[in-house]
Amino acid sequence: MLKDFLRNWSPKGDASELPRQAGALPYSLVEGQVVFLLVTSRHSGRWIFPKGQLVKSLTPWESAAQEAFEEAGVSGEIAETPIGSYRTALSDAEHSLAQVDLFPLRVTTQHDDWPEKAERHRHWALLADTRRLLARRRPAALAEQLSLQVLRAPR
Repeated sequence: MLKDFLRNWSPKGDASELPRQAGALPYSLVEGQVVFLLVTSRHSGRWIFPKGQLVKSLTPWESAAQEAFEEAGVSGEIAETPIGSYRTALSDAEHSLAQVDLFPLRVTTQHDDWPEKAERHRHWALLADTRRLLARRRPAALAEQLSLQVLRAPR
């Protein structure tokens, strides 16, 4: 835990100077419970939410939706406002940091084939399992926040 903290800590504390990435927080409502879709990282095999570089021709939320399709093979309704953000170490030689904006994605379609199918595993999980499986606390806290919002929303 201390290792993760130190790896993602920046003395400047100014997230506006960090490179931005877009991530999707894929979820669905099943029998009154919010479930989240996790994928494995290609490098470490840890469970994460899909994320990646911003695409110049796309909005940040469209970039997030594209990452969800490429990495997890899902599509749906993407929010145009992030639920929050977190810092992550990039897999470059310097282990530099990036600020990831996480956009909720209500999954409507799960595809049988997708671009990174051979490189990743995907797994649907309830909130408690999502918290346990995610290596970082901030994305887990954002999943919990989204879960509360979804369950409070009028149906």
